[in-house]
Amino acid sequence: MAVGNTQLPQMHPVKGIKLGCCNAGIKQTERDDVLLMQMDEGGSCAAVFTQNAFCAAPVTVAKSHLLQMPRWLLVNSGNANAGTGRQGMDDALASCAAVAEHCSAGQQQVMPFSTGVIGENLPMDKLLSAIPKAADNLDEAHWLQAATAIMTTDTFPKGVSRVFEIDGQPVTITGISKGAGMIQPNMATMLGFIATDAKISQSLLQTCLSAAVDKSFNRITVDSDTSTNDACVILASACSNAPEITENSTALSRFSKELAEVCFLLAEAIVRDGEGATKLITIKVEQAADSQEALQVAKTVAHSPLVKTAFFASDPNWGRILAAVGRSGIEQLAIEKLRIYLDEVCIVENGGRADSYTEAAGQAVMDQQSICIRIDLARGDCAEQVLTCDFSYDYVRINAEYRT
Repeated sequence: MAVGNTQLPQMHPVKGIKLGCCNAGIKQTERDDVLLMQMDEGGSCAAVFTQNAFCAAPVTVAKSHLLQMPRWLLVNSGNANAGTGRQGMDDALASCAAVAEHCSAGQQQVMPFSTGVIGENLPMDKLLSAIPKAADNLDEAHWLQAATAIMTTDTFPKGVSRVFEIDGQPVTITGISKGAGMIQPNMATMLGFIATDAKISQSLLQTCLSAAVDKSFNRITVDSDTSTNDACVILASACSNAPEITENSTALSRFSKELAEVCFLLAEAIVRDGEGATKLITIKVEQAADSQEALQVAKTVAHSPLVKTAFFASDPNWGRILAAVGRSGIEQLAIEKLRIYLDEVCIVENGGRADSYTEAAGQAVMDQQSICIRIDLARGDCAEQVLTCDFSYDYVRINAEYRT
């Protein structure tokens, strides 16, 4: 089940970027499960990765290859190649070598990515035989196929595409993401792959991506679990006729804004598709002393199983939200000053239930698919928000049956 609009928008091709997909039968044979992305020479690449200490073998390899100006991304779904020791590293490197051989590239120009079950070795015979098929299928228009190929427990393909102008010349940013469970990105089982035809240096592209990810993928949580395989990558082909984006150019703020919006919408789509989700919940913390405490409060509420199950039941049990805020670890929290709202309905003020609150008003909000919890700490001027979803019966079922 997914919350709200799940329609894939028009996915604009990106000059200099091609995508090829095929089915290798890694875990299923119903749809594609291998994606190969190719960028023309002369472009740049930036990426952010999971901070999980047990990061998957492909993450380790991708990190080292990022410094070599990679032009190919190889992605497989159905197997994470994580927790696989030396064999996992050998397999990740072998997959890069296979792409390099078939595409006449250097092995370090290939970045591998995997998603799926942890602790099982990649079926290398299947993956290696699929690489030539994916390469033969390369095309600028294959964004829908690519978004589908990287799915695991996702219920719909996720993508965003924007075309805007720099000095009168069009620039495109198109991206896809996957993820539904084991979601609390800390980057830097979510993956994001974005492409643009903008001309921009690797260092500046990295700065833009890191800033965009921090306010998008790093502000979502489905179940508070940080995957071993999280990664977000952007390829910039430099094929647009627009002038190069430089640190002092007026185009930088426009490009950064568009990239941030693409990342935010891709991240939001992951929460909308949270395993078993029926509600999209935005948690806004306002008037915090600093960003860290705002996020600390927001994520404490977002990670509370009691809060999340109450939202699944559409139960305005506001005491669970109050309790989560109280245990968030904020020192010298003045409970008599803070306010908590469900959308515009004030539920807590002066240290207890708001005098204006009625059960009927709370119920009306809880019956919605999209809900905002707003927490005013009355401590400063900082504000942050986190997106999450509810916990349903289906979340337990999906994860109990994940390997079956």
